[in-house]
Amino acid sequence: SRSNEILHLADHSGFEALAQEQQAYLDRYWAHTDVEIHGDLALQQGIRFNAFQLLQSVGRDGVTNIGAKGLTGEGYEGHYFWDTEMYMLPFFTFTQPEISRKLLEFRYATLDKARERAAVMSQKGALFPWRTIDGAENSAYFPAGTAQMHINADIAYAIKQYVLATGDYDFLVTKGAEILFETSRFWLDLGYFNPARGGAFCIDAVTGPDEYTAIVNNNAYTNFMVQDQLYYAHEMAGILSKQYPEHFERLKQKISLTEHETLVWLEAADKMFIPFDEGLGIYAQDDTFLSKKKWDFEHTPADKYPLLLNYHPLVIYRHQVLKQADLVMAMFLLGDQFSLADKIRNYNYYEPLTTHDSSLSPCIHSIISAEIGDLTGAYSYFDRTVRMDLDDINRNVKDGLHTAAMAGSWLSIVNGFGGMRLCGGMLSFNPSVPAQWESYRFKITCAGQLLDIFASDTEVIYTLL
Repeated sequence: SRSNEILHLADHSGFEALAQEQQAYLDRYWAHTDVEIHGDLALQQGIRFNAFQLLQSVGRDGVTNIGAKGLTGEGYEGHYFWDTEMYMLPFFTFTQPEISRKLLEFRYATLDKARERAAVMSQKGALFPWRTIDGAENSAYFPAGTAQMHINADIAYAIKQYVLATGDYDFLVTKGAEILFETSRFWLDLGYFNPARGGAFCIDAVTGPDEYTAIVNNNAYTNFMVQDQLYYAHEMAGILSKQYPEHFERLKQKISLTEHETLVWLEAADKMFIPFDEGLGIYAQDDTFLSKKKWDFEHTPADKYPLLLNYHPLVIYRHQVLKQADLVMAMFLLGDQFSLADKIRNYNYYEPLTTHDSSLSPCIHSIISAEIGDLTGAYSYFDRTVRMDLDDINRNVKDGLHTAAMAGSWLSIVNGFGGMRLCGGMLSFNPSVPAQWESYRFKITCAGQLLDIFASDTEVIYTLL
């Protein structure tokens, strides 16, 4: 019957009317989304191509999401990963927030499957799958799949950012809080107050974003993100009980939430263990990373990358070598928790050890490079991201587009060169212009308002549209 309706609509409207409707839809899209780069036509083409492909690929119905390859190829079998929350969601949150809400509603629609997954793992609460289509875990390789439990904290972070950017408390009250509380419950059950660490809260046997280091204790990225989630969950429980008491009571009944539980979230966040190396003055990626042998990059031929296709995982796991940004990513997402000196020291340690064998990595390095004042580095990392598919840089576009890297190219401009941050709900910018460009311009939707940001060598102009 749906097909008949569509046929009838097409027949009734005619081509011209449908073309005009499409034109109006895209005009509206570009009015909120377009990025202009003056001084480099290839990058201008790349960024527009990427923004268009993201729109083509994204689910808008609350029951589908956005695949790591969009709708363009059979790589990853159409599965959804953390790519959505960490890379693609911010793009939509600040340009098309109504699409972001639908992407988060997908996680709510699959929350029962996440509860089942936690039970399979002998844990309380909910554990979202590393890769999925309908909410069930589809990852076949647990060290770099299931063990990446940080996906729970990534989803919580995405909810927090979405609510900060939009003020959509309706989503938080009706759906987001339940996700937040059930995943927080999971963390409290997975981690423990460790007497061997002076009672600090530890999380053991997990894999962080870096898939070249697996099954470790206290991955710093994970612990930082879980700490942020638990503070937020505790804070939201307080806000809901005061401002939305009926909803909160209903939710407490539904998931049997006690006040004691929310207090323990706060305690775990306060006592979170973050591995730090006094000698190097940097955060350790995990409990043992810094004591491993460094990978011999000098004697690794160019045709041996990606390492995973040329060495057994166990060989890789024994070395200090990263597939992608890990602690560096935490410094971007939780930027207000690190001083500039911290960022420089940590970046200088981890950057040389990172292969970027993942397409998710260059954009994050581009953002932090720009923040610490290395515009040359920021530009070369950006360059690798923005035309990855148009130029088939990774030689695998036959398997489908890199949608996270496409969104990452937008992040590189907006969060990298534009210096945009949303810490504690306050939108801020710190623009810099790479030497290769004359100027650039982008648009941001925040709190229901549309901003135009123009940056050149001599001026920055903010316009409230």
